[in-house]
Amino acid sequence: MDCDENPDVRQNLSGLTSQRASRNDHHVIALLLLIGRAVALAFRGHRELVLENLALRQQLKTAKRARRPQFNTSDRFFWIVLARVWRHWRTALVLVQPDTVVRWHRDWLRRRWTRRSRRTGRPAVVQQVRTLVRQMAANNPLWGAPRIHGELRMLGIAVSERTVSRLLARTPRPRRQTWKTFLTNHLASAASTDFFTVPTLTGRILFVLVILSHHRRRIVHLNVTDHPTASWAAQQLIDAFPDDTAPRWLHRDRDSVYSAVFRRRVASMGIAEAVSAAASPWQNPFVERVIGSIRRECLDHMIIINEIHLRRVLAAYLAYYHRSRTHLGLEKDTPDHRSPTPRGAVIAIPEVGGLHHRYERRAA
Repeated sequence: MDCDENPDVRQNLSGLTSQRASRNDHHVIALLLLIGRAVALAFRGHRELVLENLALRQQLKTAKRARRPQFNTSDRFFWIVLARVWRHWRTALVLVQPDTVVRWHRDWLRRRWTRRSRRTGRPAVVQQVRTLVRQMAANNPLWGAPRIHGELRMLGIAVSERTVSRLLARTPRPRRQTWKTFLTNHLASAASTDFFTVPTLTGRILFVLVILSHHRRRIVHLNVTDHPTASWAAQQLIDAFPDDTAPRWLHRDRDSVYSAVFRRRVASMGIAEAVSAAASPWQNPFVERVIGSIRRECLDHMIIINEIHLRRVLAAYLAYYHRSRTHLGLEKDTPDHRSPTPRGAVIAIPEVGGLHHRYERRAA
């Protein structure tokens, strides 16, 4: 078939011819622009040529750095400087818009003037002094800024009373002494007591009374009964603190066994009672922690047959607790001070029926 006789073929040929003509027009325009730029650079001199060369090389380096051009601080600084020294810098832009360079310049000016206008003011209070002020305020709730400032002066710490007052304003202080502060301040003259129960093999429930001295975390008394009474509990307290060894404070909960008979006997010994709130075991933490240790480290791993067996097990654990078990509250020491042994062969001594071991060094 002749091409002249088919209209579709003639239409395709005319489309191809128009596309080729359009491409030729674009090439001609690009060539004319290139010639025009070259002529303009020739009249401007070598300086314009060098600056445009630098701009194009910098953009080429940025484009090769990643698939998508990403500008870092040095790139922004280059264009900021180039925009200040070259009037025709916009003609060399390929990867960014002129408004972007202007925005970079404004951001740089903003940061520069922010740094210059920053006020120095008074020197900051070191963190150690801040911590000390808060600790003084927590330990002494009746002290105000003047009293704390006076103590700081006695320690040679040079801060103003206004600074102390400002630090206290940020730290809400309780109106009265907290339980934690009270316990910490009365470790040497305080004791605590509490009961816990132990079931036997036959289902019998035994009650264990623990009396703990807060100083060195010593268990000064421990006894077992199947029917605790107020008179029995009071007698255990007398057995725990004979003569003039009674503590100044006794912490206990609101168990009904601590009736009027018990309270009169405690008062006759010159002991003041600190009674925790209802359902608040954290207010009597030391003896609660000891009872938890006895359960987790001993009784939870045994089946108690009867009262005699329980007494024997508790006696073995008390010996391990005082002589061998290290305490976090005593800086990893034992209630009965245990001296380190740096020399000799390490041997393991079983305690509490092999549940725990004590490690010592013995000379070969």
